[in-house]
Amino acid sequence: MNTVKTVRELRAAVARARGEGKRIGFVPTMGNLHSGHGALVTKAAQRADFVVASIFVNPLQFGANEDLDKYPRTLAADQERLLQAGCNLLFAPTVDEMYPDGMSVQTRVSVPQLSEGLCGASRPGHFEGVATVVSKLFNMVQPDLAVFGEKDFQQLAVIRAMVRDLNMPVQIIGEPTVRAEDGLALSSRNGYLTPEQRSAAPALYRTLQQIAAGIGRGQRDFAALVAEGQAQLAAAGFRPDYLEVRHAVSLRPAAIDDRDLVVIAAAYLGNTRLIDNLYLHVEDKTA
Repeated sequence: MNTVKTVRELRAAVARARGEGKRIGFVPTMGNLHSGHGALVTKAAQRADFVVASIFVNPLQFGANEDLDKYPRTLAADQERLLQAGCNLLFAPTVDEMYPDGMSVQTRVSVPQLSEGLCGASRPGHFEGVATVVSKLFNMVQPDLAVFGEKDFQQLAVIRAMVRDLNMPVQIIGEPTVRAEDGLALSSRNGYLTPEQRSAAPALYRTLQQIAAGIGRGQRDFAALVAEGQAQLAAAGFRPDYLEVRHAVSLRPAAIDDRDLVVIAAAYLGNTRLIDNLYLHVEDKTA
């Protein structure tokens, strides 16, 4: 696996692979990689002949009081994990390489509606930063396909909409959330948890499962299910940011006759913000 730091080197390497008739897969990351990222690369390697990963901690998607400065940079360990997962090329640019004229004059990409609410409400400008950097990376790599984790459910919806609306010739593949044995979704931010918080953290996924089970039993009072779930999170030591039942495609608040739903949440344990979701398809029992 080679590592390059400039767009010129990246494009030259991808051009060589494409000249050999290879299908290009892409996995964008911010580094500090774990097994969940490894699964994304493995999926890309299954679907493509040449896999490019990127590591770039994107300042545009961090708010003023978020953890940009302390976000872990673990390049050597990340390179080893990418190699083992089947990555062929790592693009690890600097901020100046990505934003040579500075971020204040950078053209922005905005995806309305899907970017609003949920994490978009708690993190103003976050999804504009995500859409902008992913758009730039797609133009730099020009992949045939790109793989994203379903743990970041709203982000995946935003990227799918961006690709569709801007006619980008990239197939977007969602990879199921990778979890620890106790159910906690793997995340780079799990490393911020104290041992006590880490023991409490699986309650987030258990709460989603309980809400989904209620819906599966025919309950349609989503507000009551969510209220019960919020109480369970608070009892486990969480400070809920949001906990909602949404339509899985549009992300609008769920209606009682919707069949494809997502139970989606963000909650704080101490200063660490965790996100998770659970998709469910409800059978139409009247049919």
